[in-house]
This record gives sequence, structure tokens and C-alpha cells, in this order.
Amino acid sequence: MIQLEQPPSHQIKRTPVVKSKSQFKGLFIAIVIVSAWVISLSILLSLDISKLKFWMLLPVILWQTFLYTGLFITSHDAMHGVVFPQNPKINHFIGTLTLSLYGLLPYQKLLKKHWLHHHNPASKIDPDFHNGKHQNFFAWYFHFMKGYWSWGQIIALTIIYNFAKYILHIPTDNLTYFWALPSLLSSLQLFYFGTFLPHREPMGGYVQPHCAQTISRPIWWSFITCYHFGYHEEHHQYPNVCWWQLPEIYKVK
Repeated sequence: MIQLEQPPSHQIKRTPVVKSKSQFKGLFIAIVIVSAWVISLSILLSLDISKLKFWMLLPVILWQTFLYTGLFITSHDAMHGVVFPQNPKINHFIGTLTLSLYGLLPYQKLLKKHWLHHHNPASKIDPDFHNGKHQNFFAWYFHFMKGYWSWGQIIALTIIYNFAKYILHIPTDNLTYFWALPSLLSSLQLFYFGTFLPHREPMGGYVQPHCAQTISRPIWWSFITCYHFGYHEEHHQYPNVCWWQLPEIYKVK
């Protein structure tokens, strides 16, 4: 059984302000995101795009990227036990499912690493932090990705890709534009808004204990860019709060 860890008590702030009126809201939102991803991908993989220009495809690729990011954000909330806190087994099942759909990522491995990040943000043992040498965006991104990808995952995804192409006869362009590319773009999106911007060292140095800063932007833009992941200081202060509740925390702080 997966054991959900918690940060040290001095790092956690709790608030009754964001209690949801429905105990099933987190589960419902997770189901909506997963369903939207499945339906969207199914339609797009069967779409005839031979007569479409790339500029017509761009909004669709960005839409699918947004849904991919939603899968990861859902798994992230599951790691914090807030997708369905009434039933930890269901909560962690959803986290496992969404990470598998996202890119065959191992949930238990990411769960341990994520709580290591919360316990030791911007430190040498923070798995999401740069190593002191890779501080610019791309170097940090590749250093970050190396810690989460394995040859096993790459081989498995390659097998799935070729099965879809040669057995299911899904066109290569469809697989590239709507399956492979959105996943890659989503990883860049998540890293930029969830790691690079919030955890890069500010001019005046880090503010302890969270070493995280909020990227202030309008609520609607915060949602579009990365499901409110830019409210990162609030997330570290209130790790028991769902992604869709973070704007409320930001307002009342």
C-alpha cells in the first residue's frame, strides 16, 4: 500500500477557507479531465489531417497539450491525497492511472520524489532542483527530465507507438501531432510554470522554508497556463489544497 507522506508540521499551514461543499468535487474534476483527454485523443487520432495546414492544427495541438497537463496536475493532487481523500485507494488509483496515461510514469517513484521535493525545496537533495551547474532553463529541464525518465519507459512508449501505427493503422502524423508532441510540450509547460519560474533563486535570495515564489497573474490566465500551478508559494504552504482551490488561497493570504 502506498503511504502518503506529509511535510514537517512547521512547513504546513492549514485553512478552513477552501473546504469544498461537495466531498466528491475533486473526484468529479479528475474524471472530467481524464474523460476529456480520452475523448479528445480518440477523435484526433481518427481525424483526416492530410488537407489541413499546420496553422489550423496548432490550436488543436495546444488544446491536447492542455489536457495532458491536466492529467499530470491530477496525479500531482493525488500525491497530496486530495483527489478523493475519503478513500486513499481510489485516490492513489487515479494518480496511477493519470500518470500512466500521461507517459507511463511510475506513480510510487514520483510520489516519493515529490515529497522529497516538499521536504527539501531548492536543496541538493531536492530531485526537482538543478545541481548548481544547470541553472538556465534548457539545461535545468534536461537535468530534471533525466531524473524521471528511464529506458524502460522509452522502450514501452516506442512499442505502443509502433503498435498504434502498424497494427491499428493510425497515421504517423496523427500520432506525432496529437500524442507525442502534446506530451513533450506539456512537460515543458509543467517544468516552466511549476519548477523553473517558482523555484529559481530570486534576486534577494530564497525565502525559507518553502523556497518558492508565486507568479502573479489573472485567475483565468493562471488556469490556462498551468492549472494555477503558478500559485506555487501557496501550494507549498497549503499542500492539502486542490489545484482549483489555490486562487482562493492566493486571494485571502
